[in-house]
Amino acid sequence: MNVINTNQLKSAGVKKVKKKKKKKKKKKRVLTVMALHRHLVARGGNRVCAVSTVEDGDCWSPSESWRWPESGQERGPGDRTGGRVEQVRAVLRVHVRGFSTSSSTNGKDSWFKSLFVRKVDPRKDAHATLLTKNEESNLYKIQFHNVKPECLDAYNKLCEEVLPSIHADKYYPCELVGTWNTWYGDQDQAVHLWRYRGGYPALTEVMNKLKQNPEFTAYRKERGKMLMSRRNQLLLEFSFWNEPVPREGPNIYELRSYQLRPGTMIEWGNYWARAIRFRQHNSEAVGGFFSQIGNLYMVHHLWAYKDLQSREDTRNGAWQQEGWDEVVYYTVPLIQHMDSRIMIPTKASPLQ
Repeated sequence: MNVINTNQLKSAGVKKVKKKKKKKKKKKRVLTVMALHRHLVARGGNRVCAVSTVEDGDCWSPSESWRWPESGQERGPGDRTGGRVEQVRAVLRVHVRGFSTSSSTNGKDSWFKSLFVRKVDPRKDAHATLLTKNEESNLYKIQFHNVKPECLDAYNKLCEEVLPSIHADKYYPCELVGTWNTWYGDQDQAVHLWRYRGGYPALTEVMNKLKQNPEFTAYRKERGKMLMSRRNQLLLEFSFWNEPVPREGPNIYELRSYQLRPGTMIEWGNYWARAIRFRQHNSEAVGGFFSQIGNLYMVHHLWAYKDLQSREDTRNGAWQQEGWDEVVYYTVPLIQHMDSRIMIPTKASPLQ
C-alpha cells in the first residue's frame, strides 16, 4: 500500500480543510424593571416614584435598548402605565443614565456590579430614628400570653382587677393601650399593649417600681399558674400612623403581623407612608409599630372594625382606590411571613 505524506499533498495543491468552530452566542443580560426599581430604592432619592408605575416583566438591557413583553406595542388603558409606554421609557432612561456606563468602564464602577455590591450610604441615623416620631419618645410593649383553656375566664378576671389600677396610677409612667382575647387565630390567647412615655428610662422605672408592689407580685404568681407560655416584644411606632387613643365600642380588632426580610424596613416605611391614606376613611387605622427587641424586622398593624362584615367591606373598598394595588404589589415581596388575629377587647381595655 502506497503512503502519501503531507508534503506530497501540499505539492499537489491539496489544502487541509479546517473545521469551523461554532461561536457561542453570548446571552444578553436583561434586568427586569422590578429589580431596577429595588436598586433605585436602595440608592435612595425621588427616582423611585417614576419607576413604581411599571410592572415587573418590563425589561431594560445594559445597552439602553428597550424590550417590552408585547414587542413594543402600547398597553391598554386598563394598565398602570395608562397606555403611555413611550413616556415611561423616557422617564426610565433619565433614571438609568446615572447607573449605566460603557463596556470599557472599569468593572468596579459599572452599574451592573453595583446591583450586587451594595454601597452603604454614609448615614449616621439608625433606621428607628428615621421611621419614628422624633418629637416624642414613646416605647410600646406587646405581650402574648397563651392561657390554659380552662383558666381563661379566671385569667381575664385577674387582669381586670390589677391592670387598670396600674394604668390609672400616675406613679407609674405607663399606660395600658389595650387588652384583648384572640377570637380567630391563636386560641385561648391574651394580648396586652402598653405604652411607656419617655422610652427605655420609663420602662426601667416601671419595672423597678412594680418589683416593690406586693399586689403586682401576687398577681404575677397567680398568673403563672394559668399560663402555658408567654412572649413579648418592645416596639416603636411609625411616624405616619395614628397614635392609639381610647375609643368607644363595640369593635373588633385585627392585629396583622408581618415578618419582613432583613434590610427592608425603610422600604416598607416608604411605601406605607403613602399607603396609610387609603385606610383612613372609616377610622379603622389604630396604630402601626415595628420591633426593636424580640423578633426583629417585625411589623404590627392594628385595625378596628365594627364587625367582620365591616372589615370585609372596608378592605374591599381600599382596592377601588387608585394606588392601593401598587402598594400591595411592591410590599408583598418584602414579607417572609404574615399572620392575622381577630381580637375581642376585654372589659379592662381602653380600646373598646
